[in-house]
Amino acid sequence: MRIKNLLSNTSFLTKNLIDIILMSKEKEVAKILIKNNLKIMISESCTGGLLSSRLTDISGSSSYIYKNFITYANEAKEELLDINHSLIEEKGVVSSEVALEMVQGMLKKYDCDIAISTTGIAGPLGGSSEKPVGLVYIGIGNKDCQKSYKYMVSQYLNRRLMKYAFSNKALELLLQFLKENYKI
Repeated sequence: MRIKNLLSNTSFLTKNLIDIILMSKEKEVAKILIKNNLKIMISESCTGGLLSSRLTDISGSSSYIYKNFITYANEAKEELLDINHSLIEEKGVVSSEVALEMVQGMLKKYDCDIAISTTGIAGPLGGSSEKPVGLVYIGIGNKDCQKSYKYMVSQYLNRRLMKYAFSNKALELLLQFLKENYKI
């Protein structure tokens, strides 16, 4: 089983190596944000700043990055994004509702055009049968439209690869959202 898990991780890395080197998603996101004069705000939990890091890897990112928060603790989500404590208790911090509320909190409380959030379980601890390791919810929106997405990756990825997979999916969904709502 251990060898199978190792091969699975190697395959994941190999499939994403060219994208990692070229930063193609990051560059395409940057191009659309700059072209449309948009400011983006990011609130990350399970990705711990990796999504923000990837977006700021592009030279000139200061023209579109507005504010980035790592709202890892529930209290940070409540304080910085006005997430209702009862929502976290009722739905759980890893939920579609919280991912969406994180986006709505950024849009309401701060002057940004686009907001994106991540909340999930990168493991290896913390999973359950209802919310297993490898689960992430990604919220994306602007003032007119907010959406949340559920995404699952293999529970056998190590934590670093899991966070990369989560941030990669977030970039993919962000790019899709931008293409659907703005000039490219």
